[in-house]
Order: sequence, then structure tokens, then C-alpha cells
Amino acid sequence: MASSPPGSPTDDENPKPDSNHTDPNPTAIDALARQIQESLAVGNRHRFWETQPVGQFKDLGDSSLPEGPIEAPTPLSEVKPEPYNLPSLYEWSTCDMDDEGTCAEVYALLTNNYVEDDENMFRFNYSKEFLRWALRPPGYFRSWHIGVRVKASRKLVAFITGVPARIRVREDVVLMAEINFLCVHKKLRSKRLAPVMIKEVTRRVHLENIWQAAYTAGIVLPTPVATCRYWHRSLNPKKLIDVGFSRLGPRMTMSRTIRLYKLPDSTTTPGFRKMEANDVAAVTRLLREYLGQFAVAPDFDEHDVEHWLLPQENVIDSFLVESPETHEITDFCSFYTLPSSILNNPNYSLLKAAYSYYNVSMKTPLLQLMNDMLIVAKQKDYDVFNALDVMQNESFLKELKFGPGDGQLHYYLYNYRIRNALKPAELGLVLL
Repeated sequence: MASSPPGSPTDDENPKPDSNHTDPNPTAIDALARQIQESLAVGNRHRFWETQPVGQFKDLGDSSLPEGPIEAPTPLSEVKPEPYNLPSLYEWSTCDMDDEGTCAEVYALLTNNYVEDDENMFRFNYSKEFLRWALRPPGYFRSWHIGVRVKASRKLVAFITGVPARIRVREDVVLMAEINFLCVHKKLRSKRLAPVMIKEVTRRVHLENIWQAAYTAGIVLPTPVATCRYWHRSLNPKKLIDVGFSRLGPRMTMSRTIRLYKLPDSTTTPGFRKMEANDVAAVTRLLREYLGQFAVAPDFDEHDVEHWLLPQENVIDSFLVESPETHEITDFCSFYTLPSSILNNPNYSLLKAAYSYYNVSMKTPLLQLMNDMLIVAKQKDYDVFNALDVMQNESFLKELKFGPGDGQLHYYLYNYRIRNALKPAELGLVLL
């Protein structure tokens, strides 16, 4: 079990270790890496990654190596024009997330087969609305939403995706791919579909003349550009303890625990309100100014802000502070919704989790802003609020009674070198 963070209530109940709620962003790279690590002898563990254009452990801190792309782009004429071969019973299928039937198939595949915690108690339950939001940002490529079907039955049995993103690294804005949602049906895990799916999505990314990627993983590979931790704030401690997400702390009763995590009934910041469509321009300016201080951050324009941050019920919630006197937008905060199915519990079937997204504190103290957001999440019946220690988040975690998860989340850049690992506070990027 995790121990309580220094300076937080020692009677805190703590998240279960090594579960998907302690590393809530397993990506395609994570899943592939685990397969590769498990299949190799210890001495060969990193040989695969040593063949890839990623930062290598042996080069750490070598000031003679330039930051930036590791390999130059290949001429597009040399990118393999046809898809990689699948086993004979299967075929590639481009998944149109606008189509209700296809979206339902993807939802069913992920809901029943995506990442579970080690003890098979929780499994991510991405909603169809969330999947459409995550996979259709401005400029997305439908060809990067890749399915594998059984030829005879047309059943969807595997899935992988990429979306394009503009990521600023130091002074340079780089077009990258974010890879996600690698999922293979449980009964086909021995077919070695994952590696060929990774190669296929990489091929399709290269066909669009994109040569870099950003991704996260719960394990150490060559070479993290930053290592972060998720922290968890109980909103419904009784339910979290009942379903096994948390445990009752030593010397704590349930009633004391409930009192410990009790929040005010209403927000306290004057002018705190939900974001609306006509706020997009102001929020974009605020966000761009704020994110400029971090070494790695998204390069958002108004189209991106409209897509990623305009509220959608049970997908993304965004709030801002509008000065009652000047009507200036001074602060902004947001969280996305990613529930987990609760497996084999007679009383509960869903854990409703909020994940801190982008927060900008200019006039309102961040501690106060985040406390108001916790109050809103509690009003909306969320069970737990999760936040990474990126950006300035560390300044509020302990005081607002977040407890640390056991798993670490490592950030990686593919085909892009950063000489020295960044501290979490230097990172302005949150990947779904």
C-alpha cells in the first residue's frame, strides 16, 4: 500500500498500488513495451528501443548532442505505400468515429477488453462521447483510427489510434502524433497483433509527413523526458473504500474519514462560472500566455481551445473567473471525465473519476481555484479527483488533501531529443 505523503493527513486512506487508477494513461507504447519487456531476456530488455530514434540512456547529459530531431525525415516516396500484413484470418479496417455503429463497436471492444488493474477490480470505461472528443481534434486523420476485423464475421477485435498535435519544445513548435487506445481482444492476445498495429499506425503517420510523437508509459524505457506522479483526492471516500480503490487509514473511522474530505456546498471565488463559446478567444490568450513558461507544452490556437476545452457533459468541464468589476477573464480551470467499470462488486458498477486538465491561475490563487473545482466535481457526483504533479499543481496537492498514487507516469518524445530530463513543474502537457 502507498504511504501517506509527508505533510498530508496521516490518517488518509490510500489508493491501491499498481492499479490502473495509479497510472491512468496506459498508451499503445506502454502496452507494446510491456510485451517486448516480458518477451526478452533481462540482458536484452532495451535492445528494441536501442534501434529506435529515441533518447538513449548512454547519452544522458551528453552536452555535445543537439536537442531536436534525432533522425531526418525519410522522403515520402520511400515510406511503405501498402499496409503491413496481418495474420490471414484478419484484415485492416479504418474506423469512422462519426458512424454510430462503428463508434458503438469501438466502445464495446474497449469497455470489455481495455486495460485493467492488476487485481482485475477496475477497467477503463471511456464513453462514446469521450472517444469522439479524444479522436477528432482539428486536423485529425480518419486513416489513423485503425481497426482489425475478423474477415469472416467482420467482428472488430483490435484497435489503435493516433491524433495530430502541435507540441512546443522549448522554442520550436513540432507537429507530432499522439498514439493511444491500443486494444486487442482478450482471446487474441497470443496472436502478436500489437507490434504490427504499432508499425501500421507509424506508417500512416509518416505518410502525412509527421516524424515525431509524444506518449506516456507507466514503465521506464529509453528515455523519459519527464517522470510524473498521479495524486488522488477522495470526493466520495465511503464508496472508494467499499469498492477497494482506497482503504481506511489507521486510527480512522469511516465517519472521521468522511468529515476529513468534506467540502463546502458552494464555490467561493466571485465571478467563478462555466466556460461558454464566446469565451474561447479570451481563454486561448490566457492559456497561451500561461503555457509559455513551460519547456514542453501544447501550442493551442482558438480551434484547439474550442475543441478541447469547451464544456461537453460527462466529457470535459471548464470553468473560469470573470472579474465582476472589469469582466476580464482572469483565471481558468478544467477537468475531463474518465470513469472505470467496477468489476465483480455487488453494489457498484462505475467509479466516476475526474482528471485535472489545464489550469491557469493569474489573479485567483491556484489553491482557491482548485478548491472551487473540487467543490464543482463533488456537486456533480464524482467519486475521486486525480491530478498529475505537472505545471504548478504541486503547490496545492497536499493542502487540498490529495494522496500520491504508487505508479509513476513517464513522458516520452519519439525522434526528438531533450538532453536532460525535465522536472514535472517544467512540463505543461497533459495527454489523455
